[in-house]
Amino acid sequence: MDISAGIKASLAGRYASALFDLAAENGKVTAVEKDLGTLDTALTESGDLAALTTNPQTARDVAGKAMAAIAKKLKLSPLTTNFLGVLAANRRLAKLPAIIAAFKAIAAAQRGEVTATVTSAHPLSDEQIAALKTKLTQREGRTVMLSAAVDPDLLGGLVVTIGSQRIDASIRTRLNSLAKAMQA
Repeated sequence: MDISAGIKASLAGRYASALFDLAAENGKVTAVEKDLGTLDTALTESGDLAALTTNPQTARDVAGKAMAAIAKKLKLSPLTTNFLGVLAANRRLAKLPAIIAAFKAIAAAQRGEVTATVTSAHPLSDEQIAALKTKLTQREGRTVMLSAAVDPDLLGGLVVTIGSQRIDASIRTRLNSLAKAMQA
């Protein structure tokens, strides 16, 4: 398994890597990844939960008990629940979104997947997304997990980001390049 040194070097990456190793030892990688997805959604949708994880004035034991109650409510696995307790005890709950992202990256790398984001000026149809996913999978030589976003400022075209690579075929970029060329 080849995992980016950047992921392993970061604080979130070290926690994510430790959680992944524990999950792999127990055969629970899929369950933990699902739990983290649920938790990520909860963090996005609940301002109170986000505030709890980022408030430095919350005592460790209070944060731990609150996270245990949230884990029970969300029906998270015992491994994920214990991990949240460790994060609360170490005052690392604020790093939870980064840990979730790092865990997903590690799990995807283990499965031989790569994540890509396509941004377009208008929503893409399912057929367009499927065709783009097929082309990117052929280009990369491994499975591409594609997420789509919309940015009307692009005017048209696409911007595809795969890891640190960026393919910018947007009309906005072409117009900016043309404007710079005309100034010279």
